[in-house]
Formats: sequence, structure tokens, C-alpha cells
Amino acid sequence: MDTDTQPTRLAQLIVDAQNKHDLLGELNFELNPPDRDAAYLTQQKILRLRGVEAGGWKIGSKSADGPIQGSPLPRDCLFPSTGTLDRSVYPPVGLELEIAFRFNRTFSPQDEAYSDDEVMAGIGEMAASIEVVSSRFAAWPKIEPLTQLADLLNHGALVVGDFVPYDVSFPFVEPTLTFTVNGESIVPSKAANPAGDPRRLLPWLVNHHTLNGLPLPEDFVITTGSYTGMHFAQGMAEVLGQIDGLPPVSLTLA
Repeated sequence: MDTDTQPTRLAQLIVDAQNKHDLLGELNFELNPPDRDAAYLTQQKILRLRGVEAGGWKIGSKSADGPIQGSPLPRDCLFPSTGTLDRSVYPPVGLELEIAFRFNRTFSPQDEAYSDDEVMAGIGEMAASIEVVSSRFAAWPKIEPLTQLADLLNHGALVVGDFVPYDVSFPFVEPTLTFTVNGESIVPSKAANPAGDPRRLLPWLVNHHTLNGLPLPEDFVITTGSYTGMHFAQGMAEVLGQIDGLPPVSLTLA
């Protein structure tokens, strides 16, 4: 299959499923991305087909020193805290409590990678966030990893609390937190981000953009992986997350 045709066809299937609030069945093998470049190209094509710009990114890693991956977040999938989301838009609903960041500068494209120190110096604000995880595939999570990456890393929506100034002394590895659905705690026995300190993910994102000729805007909301794993919500739900030191974040699924 032509390397450009595969991302375009897969992107169209994903967008059609999202528009119909439907789930895709098994894909023809040739439609699965052959590599990460094809998966990231599919992400961009999804945004173009939907006619929406990115408003941020989700990034993560499965271990404290493992590889990093991410997905742009459509701007129309970003919501302020205390809002109500239509549950029918998200066939499966996974909930994750995370920390989001914003930079205090735009990172412009350049030929050399930005250093970790330069990226860290650019962190301006942080907030608690709740990601609604929602695949476009009926068999999820039993989907090829690269296909999940292409499907915006199973992103449904991001609800973001109020931002506060960045605090370098914040306990990013083990923050104190609560996360409830309809008043019941959904925090596991050990709450931790699998990436370790989530700030380590930020240089990857900056350089993923800038080394490919794209600026990383100052206003992007960048969420950095779950401290609480994923909880699947059933039916209507009142969801409240609190990370000590940050304003609370909440949403209603109706």
C-alpha cells in the first residue's frame, strides 16, 4: 500500500466513526500503521479531516526511563473544569487524573534539539486535569499499539482545572491526591505516574515539534500521564479530582 494512502484511509475511518459515535470493527491488516512515523502522520490527518487545530498534547511513558510517545489534542476536545460532557459521545469512558503544564514561551523550530535545561526553564504553569480516554475501536484495548497511537492515543477529552504558577519544588513523583466517581474513591493502593517525574516527558515533545519544523505554541495544554491508572465509568457520573497544591478539577458525565 502507498505509504501516504494508509494514513489517509485510516484517518478517514476514525473520523467517520467519531462523527457517528460508533466503533470500528477489525481493520484490514494493511490499514494498521507500519511504523511510528505513519501513526503520527495519521494523527495529523485526523485533525485536518476534522477541520480542527491542536490545542495541546498528551504525552506519556510506561516506565521511568522508557520510550515516550504522545498525541496532539484537538482544541475542541479541551474543556474547563466543572463542565458537563455528553456520555454518548464517548462509547467507552476511561478516567485518568493527571498533571498538565503550559510553557511561558513558544519553542520555535531549529536544527538542533533543545536541551532539557532549556525546556525546563520554559515551564510556566501547571494544573490538575482529567483525561477521558475513549477509543474508536470496538476491540480496544486489544488493538495494535501503533493503531492506538494513530487513534490519538485513545483520546476522548481533557478537562483542565485552573492553572497556577509552576512550582519546581512540587512533589511530582508522589503527589498527594484524591479521585472520586459519585463520591467513591477510585485511587489505587499506590498512586504514581509510570513515567516517574512527568516533567521528563516535556523535552521529547518540544523536540518532536521543533525538529520537524513545527513551533510549539505557548498556549498548548500538555497533559503528562495518569497517576491513578484508568477507571472505566458506567452511566452518569460526578467526577472529582484533587491533587494537593493544585486547584481541583471536576466534570459531570450525563
